[in-house]
Amino acid sequence: MKLLQVPTANLEERIKEELEANPALEEEGQQKEEDEYADEFAGNEEPDPYEEQDGSVDDYDSIDVTEYLHDDDGEIAEYKTRDDNYSDEDEGRQLPIRTEATFYDMLVSQLGLLSLDDKQKKIAEHIIGSIDEDGYLRRDTPALVDDLAFRQNIETSVEEVNNIISQIQQFDPPGVGARDLPECLLLQLKRQKQEGKEVDTAILAIEKYFDEFTKKHYEKIQRGLGLEDEALKEVMQQIIRLNPKPGGNIGSVNKAESYVVPDFFILNNNGKLELTLNSRNAPELRISEGYKDMMKEYSRGNKKDKQQKEAVLFIKQKIDAAKWFIDAIKQRQHTLLDTMSAIMHHQEEFFLTGDETALKPMILKDIAEKTNLDISTVSRVANSKFVQTEFGTYRLKFFFSESLSTDSGEEVSTREVKKILSDMIESESKKHPLSDEKLTELLQEKGYNIARRTVAKYREQLNIPVARLRKELV
Repeated sequence: MKLLQVPTANLEERIKEELEANPALEEEGQQKEEDEYADEFAGNEEPDPYEEQDGSVDDYDSIDVTEYLHDDDGEIAEYKTRDDNYSDEDEGRQLPIRTEATFYDMLVSQLGLLSLDDKQKKIAEHIIGSIDEDGYLRRDTPALVDDLAFRQNIETSVEEVNNIISQIQQFDPPGVGARDLPECLLLQLKRQKQEGKEVDTAILAIEKYFDEFTKKHYEKIQRGLGLEDEALKEVMQQIIRLNPKPGGNIGSVNKAESYVVPDFFILNNNGKLELTLNSRNAPELRISEGYKDMMKEYSRGNKKDKQQKEAVLFIKQKIDAAKWFIDAIKQRQHTLLDTMSAIMHHQEEFFLTGDETALKPMILKDIAEKTNLDISTVSRVANSKFVQTEFGTYRLKFFFSESLSTDSGEEVSTREVKKILSDMIESESKKHPLSDEKLTELLQEKGYNIARRTVAKYREQLNIPVARLRKELV
C-alpha cells in the first residue's frame, strides 16, 4: 500500500533506496562485483574448530535451499519486475524536468542591488524568508523585530525594519512584500505612474474605494471620482490588469504540483484505446546473479561448515527481501493497471473524443466492484495518479462524479452538468451576468432536473463567483 501511494516521479528514488540497502537486488544489466565474497564462501573447506562442540551446528542442519532452485536443472528461477505492461516508447517521450529557481532565491539574488551592511542584510534575508508563496509579507513588523531578537540575536527597531521592507518592495516582481491586497496593487500602480492620468486615478480608486471595487459597485466609484463612463472603464482596466499574487507564477521550494509526471499513457490507435504504464522511473529489477551463484555453490557442496551455513542464512534473508520488494513492485503495477483499465473502459467515449459531456457517472464503488479491489485502494490510486491522453493530462479523480437524472429518466454525470454550466457562464453577457435562478431555468429547459441550490453548489465547486461579482464594464 505504501508503494502504491508513491508517485511515479518519486518511484525511482524509492527503488534506489532498496538497491542500496539490499545487495541481493539489482537492476537488469547491472554487474555487481561479488567474486571475492563468492570465492570465500565456496572455497573455505577448513574445518570449523567450534563445529563439533555441544552439537551447536544442529541449528543450521535444517537449512533447505531447494525452494530457491529449479528441481530439474538446479538453476535459480528468474525473478524480475518487468512484464509486458510498460510502454516501449518511453525513451522517446519528453517528460518535464523542473529546473526553475525558487521564489526565495530570486528575491535574495536582488539583495545585491541594495546598499546594506551585514546586520541589515541579515534583517533583509529574514524579511524575505517571511514572504509567502503568493508574494505577501503576512507578519507584522513588531513581530519581525521580536523574531530577529530572539532567534538571531539581532537588535533592531520597527523603523529600521520598515525601511528595509520598503526597499524590498521595489524588487521584482512588482507588488512583492505587500502586507495586503490594496498595498500590493498600489505598489504595482506606483511603478506605472509615468504612464498617464488613468494610473493616478486608479491609485485614488484603490486608496478611497477599494471595498466598492471588490464588490463591483462601479456606480459609487464613478460618482465619488466624478468620472465619465469611458474614463471609468480605463481606470478599471488599469486595476484589472494588475497581479493580485505577484509570487504565484514563480517556483517555490515545496510546490509539488508545479509539474506532473504521468503514471499512465492512453493512446487512440484507430479507435482502439491502448493503455501503458510509464516505465521511465521504474527500472527492471531482478535477483543478483552473484547471490544466485552463491546459493548454487552451497547446494552443490558436500561439506558444509558452520561459516558457510551462517553465510547461506544471510543470503536467504537478502534474497527473500529482494523477492518481497519485486513482488511489491509487481503488485503495485498490476493494481495500477487494473484500476486504470477499469476507468478507461467505463469512460471510453471521453478517451476517444475528449468531450467532457461524454463522461459517465462513476463512483469509487463502481471501479472497486470491477477490479475486486477495496474502495480505499481505488481511492488511493485515484487521488495520487495521473494519466496522459491526447487531450491533456488528468488526475484520475477527475473521472469520478455522482449522477443526475434527466427528464427522460437517464442518468448523467454531474461532470457533464458542470461543463454545461461553465459554458453558459462563459458565454453570458458580462454586463448582465446570469443569476443562479436563471442558470437553473436554462438547465431545466435542457432537461436536467436540478435545484437552484445545486446550481449554486456546482458554481462554487467551479470557483465561479456570484453574478454580481462577474459583472464587468463593457
